[in-house]
Amino acid sequence: MAFPLSPRQQIPLDSDWLFHLHDIPGNEATALAYDDTPWQHVDVPHDYVLDGAYDRTNDEKHGYLPVEIAWYRKHLTVPASGQGKILRLDFDGVFRDSEVWFNGQFLGEHPSGFTPFSYDVTKIAKPGAENIIAVRVDPRQFEGHWYEGGGIYRHVRLTVLSPLHVAQYGTYIISTVPEPVGQSASVTATITIQTTVQNEQPQTANYQILSQLIAPDGELVATIKTGATAPASGQTQTEQKTTIQNPQLWSLDTPNLYQLRTTIQQSSDREGAPIANQPGRDDEGAHQSVIDTTAATFGIRTLRYDPNKGFFLNGQHVEIQGAANHQDFAGVGIAVPDSLQPWRVEKLKAMGCNAWRTAHNPPSDALLDACDRLGMMVMDENRHLGDAYTSHSPHGTTATNLSDLATMILRDRNHPSIIMWSLCNEEGLRQRPEGRRLFAAMKQVVHRYDNTRPITCAINSDSLTNRIADEDIIGVNYRYRDYDKIHQANPDFAMFGSEANNQKTTRGEYAGDKSTGMCSCYDLSDRTWLEQADRPFICGSFTWTGFDYKGEPNPYGWPDVANHTGLMDSCGFPKDKYYYFESCWSDKPMVHIMPASWNWPDKKGQDIRVLAFSNARQVELFLNGKSLGTKDVPHDDYAEWEVPYQPGRLMAKAYNSLQTAADPDPDPQTVATDVVETAGAPAQIELSPDRTTLRANAEDALVVPVSILDALGRVVPNSNNRVKFDLSGNGRILGVSNGNPADHDPDKSNQRNAFHGHCMVVIEAGAQPGTIQLTASSPGLRSAPIDFSVK
Repeated sequence: MAFPLSPRQQIPLDSDWLFHLHDIPGNEATALAYDDTPWQHVDVPHDYVLDGAYDRTNDEKHGYLPVEIAWYRKHLTVPASGQGKILRLDFDGVFRDSEVWFNGQFLGEHPSGFTPFSYDVTKIAKPGAENIIAVRVDPRQFEGHWYEGGGIYRHVRLTVLSPLHVAQYGTYIISTVPEPVGQSASVTATITIQTTVQNEQPQTANYQILSQLIAPDGELVATIKTGATAPASGQTQTEQKTTIQNPQLWSLDTPNLYQLRTTIQQSSDREGAPIANQPGRDDEGAHQSVIDTTAATFGIRTLRYDPNKGFFLNGQHVEIQGAANHQDFAGVGIAVPDSLQPWRVEKLKAMGCNAWRTAHNPPSDALLDACDRLGMMVMDENRHLGDAYTSHSPHGTTATNLSDLATMILRDRNHPSIIMWSLCNEEGLRQRPEGRRLFAAMKQVVHRYDNTRPITCAINSDSLTNRIADEDIIGVNYRYRDYDKIHQANPDFAMFGSEANNQKTTRGEYAGDKSTGMCSCYDLSDRTWLEQADRPFICGSFTWTGFDYKGEPNPYGWPDVANHTGLMDSCGFPKDKYYYFESCWSDKPMVHIMPASWNWPDKKGQDIRVLAFSNARQVELFLNGKSLGTKDVPHDDYAEWEVPYQPGRLMAKAYNSLQTAADPDPDPQTVATDVVETAGAPAQIELSPDRTTLRANAEDALVVPVSILDALGRVVPNSNNRVKFDLSGNGRILGVSNGNPADHDPDKSNQRNAFHGHCMVVIEAGAQPGTIQLTASSPGLRSAPIDFSVK
């Protein structure tokens, strides 16, 4: 279907920045004539803190990496077609305390490291000529107690607009639909569209808003045209309504997305000059000139939180099986390429996770887009009880500046994946009178821009058990022993575990060792999921965390530089507890043996504790073909054996038929198996990316997992071979890692030791089509080459 082309241009400014680490006195770097030729060439998104060396004298909460002031400069040519247009410089995220200059003129500062911001450069830009952007970044003021990185770590663009245009975040789509009753129920969705148009002209502007709704299959399902008037140098919000019969609902399994195309038109004569017609009326002989066009995706679905029965999506009960996640990722820090976000979401969905908590800050657009497309619910969280202006003193901030919160709601409100707004996390101010006043002011801001989702926060204080909630739904961090008391004190409010299951485990480790910074995978002491799974008034919970993350290295501190709490390590390799949660959350038959290694040469004849995680009813364990017995698997629990070690093959078979001594089944149906074998010496390298085709756009990146195998193709669980990566063709290596929270090698490198048989490399395509060849090699091992097609 053809749609009008828009005069609006969005010019990416991610490439060819110049970077200088350390401050420059007197802001000399803002001058147009400043000599920046010695500076380093970088592309953004960029996290320069990741380039530093680990040192235990640095702040432990931020991964023992040095945090310093830095500068960026960019030379750009503004297109000559920008003459007479509005020119807006957009930053999606800079950590943090950024100050920006354009052609030597100071534009402003933005304290927050997590919210986008923009500057109007219309009056100082030079279309058709070279222009200079200068950015000073100071990440020394931390916003959180984990690794937050530093730099221009999200996208930058120049947006070229007609003086009359849809305002930034000026499209809001509200879908209202009766809660479906059964799969075949016929329903009608009412779609309300609020469009805010900005008029930068010195005179009143009359125009028409053409709204076109496109179904998930690409068919046009509704068209609305409305006339409106915007005052000189002002804006107007216009509301339109329409209906969609039998809409395709957004759900976890069928994440259907509609699109709204908004076109701003003005009547003009045949030469294109505007005609001052009345709103909504086309003058005879005039035709419609397209002034601006935007597109927005949205979904149609219902949300219901019942105080006694839990959460319902589209009328169907859904347990929130969530994971909280910080935004950094191994090898790239906080500068996570957009294309890695779907990969991260899919890694969680594969084990039954259905919700992502953005801990503890607004996420990137790309993450929310991935959750929309893939069917992952989102708890979208504000950084502070207030804004980036929040003081860390006991008195906190005031309610006079909540612009960061407003920006989060305005930017994110059309995403169907978002099922709740979280306004803060574990802030002591929340329980004091000034904190309650601030929370009330924040609720007003949220409801001003969106009242379709409940408001919550994540709290772990004693006051939960004896208060009446002032949020819409109650988020409880860790206090699972108080669930019943909290419910009794707040019987009219739905409740969920906003943070739970804080278990420290290190992939591949089965004995804790403080000296090396390792935590045992046998640490299954936090059984929070069991506490909420059988309480129907709990809507579900968010485990802490989906992935290990840099910084906050508890419980030991140094030598650890990362946190151990993930279901997966920082590279996305699953830990044993990943499979425990899969057994609780997934309907797909599965069984997993722990330990995931059967290489114990110094323990021959000694008992090894063996656990089996499964969603089946029984598991039978075999060692070298001999049955070690069949055991029941309690609901959301596991079966356990003590097995005298001998090398060979350990196999688990999961059965859904229940066998007893009185009624044995001679041939039970096996629904899932898992095998752990004693591996031989390292012999070869295996690369296992999820795809081998990339887009030639200079930003498509992917994770290439690496495994060290023996001659028979089995992962060698204790191998730590040094792997070197060579890349040829139009692409680059972004970073490397191995999931070891105590590894002090740099992430910005072309080599890494394996950790318990695995490491990974992140590669990125260039801007030209062709072929990339990646080769992984290690002394004494068979190398692994792989080709990637860049299209």
